[in-house]
Amino acid sequence: MMKNIAFAAIVVLNAYFASLSIADAADSGASAPSGQPPAPPEAVAACQGQAAGTTVSFTGRRGDTLTGTCETLNGVLAARPNFGGGKPPSRH
Repeated sequence: MMKNIAFAAIVVLNAYFASLSIADAADSGASAPSGQPPAPPEAVAACQGQAAGTTVSFTGRRGDTLTGTCETLNGVLAARPNFGGGKPPSRH
């Protein structure tokens, strides 16, 4: 059960940060969907006092430990989870 919850959290965060990349494209003149949600507070807090590109670990909303890289997205520095190869872990 905990693996399913952790997997779901990772998938949601990955989808969220992928959508922010689309929003960054909007800043460069391309169109993107409006109303993007803000970065999760845990991801923002993990990068407080850090520089873009810094690797950080933080506790996700469901209590799982995530490792990510600080990135500035829509003017906010937040941790984007690392998935090793860009894919979330398998459901094994």
